Amino acid sequence: MPEPQARIVFMGTPDFAVPTLHALIDAPDMQIAGVVTQPDRPAGRGRAVQMPPVKQAALDANLPVIQPETLRDPAAVDALRAWEPDFLVVVAFGQILRQDVLDIPRIAPVNVHASLLPRWRGAAPIQAAIRAGDPYSGITTMVMDAGLDTGPILLQDSIPIAPDETGQSLHDKLAHLGADLLVLTLRWLRAGSISPHPQPANEALITYAPQLKKEDGAIDWTSSAEAIDRHVRAFTPWPGTYTYWNGKRLKILAGFPHGAAGGVAPGHVAGVRIAGARGDAPFAIGTGSGVYVPTRLQLAGRQPVDAAEFLNGAPDFTGSVLG
Repeated sequence: MPEPQARIVFMGTPDFAVPTLHALIDAPDMQIAGVVTQPDRPAGRGRAVQMPPVKQAALDANLPVIQPETLRDPAAVDALRAWEPDFLVVVAFGQILRQDVLDIPRIAPVNVHASLLPRWRGAAPIQAAIRAGDPYSGITTMVMDAGLDTGPILLQDSIPIAPDETGQSLHDKLAHLGADLLVLTLRWLRAGSISPHPQPANEALITYAPQLKKEDGAIDWTSSAEAIDRHVRAFTPWPGTYTYWNGKRLKILAGFPHGAAGGVAPGHVAGVRIAGARGDAPFAIGTGSGVYVPTRLQLAGRQPVDAAEFLNGAPDFTGSVLG
């Protein structure tokens, strides 16, 4: 007789988790007993209450959903136990799980993490990898423990980080890579084909990517043009990067680095047209090494525009000093 379907409780919240949920729904050897996600919260400019993407996907598939404020709630823990899962699958859930929750599944609590652990433990590994100039990123599946992304590794898969990679593009690639790797992980783990192995203990290999804040987007023009480019790409679309011009916040939405500095001081705007593979602009900004060429900007209270249109509306931008 065929082996019964593996019973799964899925725990996730944002867009990143949705491809994994869909992959589990589509897997014929798996059954999702229930979904746990964060409560509906106000979002966007209008602060209208919105449901998490995982909740919407679960409801579309007619799956039972609970949204506890905290998994310290005994009723929420009882609900998890009642589902009698073989696996807890956790993908960007947004809450720290206590040991009493991790002990619920019959086989294992399995986490999908968007980095090649132990590099970039923490909440923002995608942005951290781009900003650091890592040549590769990837997905790690691991058995969860009570630490911060410290559990033993099950499987890993990697992809190159493209020269024009943004936080959004890498997010989308890793979300689908994680979905495929998670399904494979559960099948092999259930069959006894893989065993968890401890993460390397070498402190030099362990890095952290803490939760990002809006103020982390402030651009330091004394950094190199390459570092600023990585910063802008990593923080696209959130939390975004910005500087100040004439006392107003100016978002830098896209651009590219250029080696020809021409003696432009950091933060100074030079009226020189530079073209590159990612566009062109009628000005460039001095950095600690080279110049940065913004191709798309947004002044506070205005709509995003390309560099030429921005300069048409702000002819005194050239020659000014940012920061």
